[in-house]
Amino acid sequence: MAALTKPIIKLSQITANMKDPTVKDDAHHYGYRKNFRVALPQFLAVSVKNLVLLSYGMTLGFPTILIPAVKDPIDVEVLKLNNSEISWISSINLIIVPLGCALSGIVTTPMGRRRAMQMVNIPFFIAWLIFHYSSTANHLYGALFLTGLAGGLLEAPVLTYVAEITQPHLRGALTATSSMCIIIGVFTQFLFGLLMYWRTVALVNIFFALIAILALFFIPESPHWLVMKKRHDDARKSLQWLRGWTTAQDVELELKDIQALFKRKKAETGQEETFMEKLSYYLDKSFLVPFFLVSYAFFVGHFSGMTTLQTYAVSIFQTLEAPIDKYYATLILGLLQIIGCGTCVMLVHYTGKRILTFFSTFSAGICCLLVAGYEGYIKTQDVFGNSSLPMNTSNTTSGIINGDLQNGYSWIPTTLLMLLALLTHTGIRLLPWILIGEVFSAKTRSGAAGIASAVGYIFGFLTNKTYISMVDVLSFWGTYGFYGIICLTGCVVFYFILPETEGKKLYDIENHFAGIKKLTNEVYRSKKNINKESSKLRDLQGNTNPTFEGDNITIRQ
Repeated sequence: MAALTKPIIKLSQITANMKDPTVKDDAHHYGYRKNFRVALPQFLAVSVKNLVLLSYGMTLGFPTILIPAVKDPIDVEVLKLNNSEISWISSINLIIVPLGCALSGIVTTPMGRRRAMQMVNIPFFIAWLIFHYSSTANHLYGALFLTGLAGGLLEAPVLTYVAEITQPHLRGALTATSSMCIIIGVFTQFLFGLLMYWRTVALVNIFFALIAILALFFIPESPHWLVMKKRHDDARKSLQWLRGWTTAQDVELELKDIQALFKRKKAETGQEETFMEKLSYYLDKSFLVPFFLVSYAFFVGHFSGMTTLQTYAVSIFQTLEAPIDKYYATLILGLLQIIGCGTCVMLVHYTGKRILTFFSTFSAGICCLLVAGYEGYIKTQDVFGNSSLPMNTSNTTSGIINGDLQNGYSWIPTTLLMLLALLTHTGIRLLPWILIGEVFSAKTRSGAAGIASAVGYIFGFLTNKTYISMVDVLSFWGTYGFYGIICLTGCVVFYFILPETEGKKLYDIENHFAGIKKLTNEVYRSKKNINKESSKLRDLQGNTNPTFEGDNITIRQ
């Protein structure tokens, strides 16, 4: 009875705490405080990971400054490529990256997330040296092969690392920074290209790869991977670092939850899983359902019109008679992509992924349909003093315009395409990359991330590859009308298949797709201040004091 004295004296306070929503918050986030100290190490670890993606973005932007330099070289340049050779420079990445993605989980999982991110920088380092000293087209092809392969291999460790080290309320925003860093990497090449010769740019890029390798030594390995490898003490130390350099006792509850994710009957007996048992995970509902979700998100994201706009921006702006220089318009387009990514990072924690996805996809659909309407109707009318022009008035792929259509309305499609770049990057373009690290089970997360990323790059390749044929068959207005229909249809499909994962634990998300317990569509947001008495309530309510288990007594004061 002595043990009950203190709780009985404070029964009114305990009853009040039972009604306090912070109790649920404490249980959901293992009692961690929501403050700067806890968030800082997660931000630092993700920032170091983003250095790898910055290097990858540089490899994507480098061909933009390389192609014009080798097509019309200066006098001292030994390389001069024809159109056929240049076409390979722009497409090798699209062919090789999916191969690297498919192998990503298999190759990188045994070595760990952090070490894998360090290793993929080695091909980047070698590729930049080959670029700098290249004297034939084959040297360029070899370097592009290495950057494409490394870019694919990094997908699994990068995407799973950020999902496994971050708390649920930070995961969405920190994951969204990945795409933003890739876009920033692309833009560094545009800027460097204005200041330096392309061979010098290749040398400068080496330092970013070296910085990424060194910085990765100062962040911990993923606690999920360490538990999978039965390195439980190292996993505990990793969690202590990631949760604000705290004590072992403070991370024990989260560590037990991670360990529960990897518990299998065979594992309890100490037996290793066979290949067929591992393969069976990829045939289970818990893999197939989220895989379809991520693949469909990639499909809508690429066929939203933004992928082709990014690739053929210069010729599209020329075709639509942009009121500003087509190269400046392309630069503004890229800046708006960065702003869109930043907007997603800031808003996803408050709005959740569903609302951002619905808004982004619906808005993109409207923009595409309005652009199609402008091209297919307004430009063919007599409002410009040209009567009854043929429907297919332009060759979008070459930028050649048949007929003089100088008019005061060309700002309309230009503005709509700028909005398309902004709006797609606030949601649908980033959604699949955020989901990849969240929706797959602990057993398949690394391998599934690589496979799903490969599917995404294949959709990107198909979008660009079919664009020219679609314009020839459907014309420009028909092509963007098709993109608009894809987006609006996507809104309906996402309403039924996309759960709200923002702020939810990976364990709960896994249970949702396994059919064990459905997630709600509410965005979970933890409370900033947690009452210490509340944080002890679980112990009083059924653990050390079973007297209060299921107590529904209301005390009137």
